[in-house]
Amino acid sequence: MPKDNKIFIYDTTLRDGSQAEGISFSKTDKIRIAQKLDAFGVAYIEGGWPGSNPKDMAFFEAIKKLKFKNSKIAAFGSTRRAKSPVENDANIQKLLEAEVPVTTVFGKAWLLHVNEALRITPDKNLELIADSCAYLKDNGREVIFDAEHFFDGYKDNSKYAIDSILSAANAGASTIVLCDTNGGSLCSEVSLICDAVRKALPDNVRLGIHCHNDGGVAVANSLLVIEQGVRHIQGTINGIGERCGNADLCSIIPSIELKMGYHCLPADQLRNLREVSFFVDDLANIRHNPRLPYVGESAFAHKGGIHVNAVMKNPATYEHTEPESVGNKRRILVSDLSGKDNVISKLAEQCIRPGLDDESVRKILAELKRKENLGYEYEAAEASFALMSKKVLNEHDPFFELNGFRVIVEKRGHNEPCISEATVKLSVKGKQEVTAAEGDGPVNALDRALRKALRRFYPEITDIQLKDYKVRILDGDDGTAAKTRVLMESGSGDKTWGTVGVSENIIEASWEAMLDSIEYILYERLAEKK
Repeated sequence: MPKDNKIFIYDTTLRDGSQAEGISFSKTDKIRIAQKLDAFGVAYIEGGWPGSNPKDMAFFEAIKKLKFKNSKIAAFGSTRRAKSPVENDANIQKLLEAEVPVTTVFGKAWLLHVNEALRITPDKNLELIADSCAYLKDNGREVIFDAEHFFDGYKDNSKYAIDSILSAANAGASTIVLCDTNGGSLCSEVSLICDAVRKALPDNVRLGIHCHNDGGVAVANSLLVIEQGVRHIQGTINGIGERCGNADLCSIIPSIELKMGYHCLPADQLRNLREVSFFVDDLANIRHNPRLPYVGESAFAHKGGIHVNAVMKNPATYEHTEPESVGNKRRILVSDLSGKDNVISKLAEQCIRPGLDDESVRKILAELKRKENLGYEYEAAEASFALMSKKVLNEHDPFFELNGFRVIVEKRGHNEPCISEATVKLSVKGKQEVTAAEGDGPVNALDRALRKALRRFYPEITDIQLKDYKVRILDGDDGTAAKTRVLMESGSGDKTWGTVGVSENIIEASWEAMLDSIEYILYERLAEKK
């Protein structure tokens, strides 16, 4: 392990991350995320830009009343304005009024911005940087200087770019952060530039990096330069941020901890990484990306039969690290690419008659491939797979029988809303049930009518909720007569399960998925009572 093995993680989810399109955190959201990140153990949490908006000011006001165990809270802002003495500059004063231990100020390191954006002399820009850092340092703050557009500036005029960060370092900034603000620098460039900068900076000044992902290499750039002496890495949870996003801390942190011989979290916290990842997406009200490295649903999902066979013998054959180390888990998928091992593993996961003979497994696999050829998809429909397997094994005992259903959609005028009504006729425990219900749409009406008919026989279904509903056209060449696949995700409490239906009629496909959803949970809950 390297002698200097501590990496300082600086999380800017609450500021840079909130600048992502479609994301807006409330003050309460920001406080909850900050507390979650503190428990997780990142070194710095950037709370926002005080003075830029009321929400950030409210956050800093509220954060004063809270205690943080592992993290320092940072306030972000710019260097002073050219026409304002530092002691009278409104932005600098707001940074102090935030009353947090760390201030992060950004300044220009690229002459293009000095000449075109600020329209001041190069020497004046260096003065703004030095004045701001010195004043904040003299007022008892730990000062971090973000050298904006540093890599572009270095490629344009390396001497001036170095002069800009030395101005900050000599004035009291304890950490200099090189920003790839446009996100277009490649790994080879970043590595060489960081190596040159480390040699130019005083030894007592920490070197950091802040990468955007416009070139798709933000994580690679952030990890690569650790070998060039970078000990401070900025990024966001799940890589959220402006344009293509920031360096993703959910990839950076485990790579540092598990692969590079450095550490950046308190002991045993890495296993909470996936929980933190989902927590932030939940508060941002965005669907979690299943393909995220380490933390995504698909990160340790195996589908091909050869892969599954090898993983069941030794997970290291197709897994670069243990999923449990980051709070994830291995998933075995079933599809038309599956082999026997996929089916055996999935059946064990669903607790369906362990120790099946080879002939039974082959029958299930054959039915799986037949159904997938018809358009069914079971990767996200594990409940439908469980029911299909029970039917193949002759272990399926229907809880009710459908005698018929009817769905009516009526629109009575141009400005009137559509009215949807469904009627279902069922045989349940030897009794005939006919019920009707209205809904927001035909599927909702059908769902309500079905539950209404079953509730007095099976109260176990009362708390089931539809979580997600997806429709996919399978053969677009047939136009509106195309075969349709419906995927449903249902839930009750912390448990969720997926079902699938396929038909040329979208209502029938929805009914199929709906039926599987209810039958699956009835099997589960009645089994629990035995």
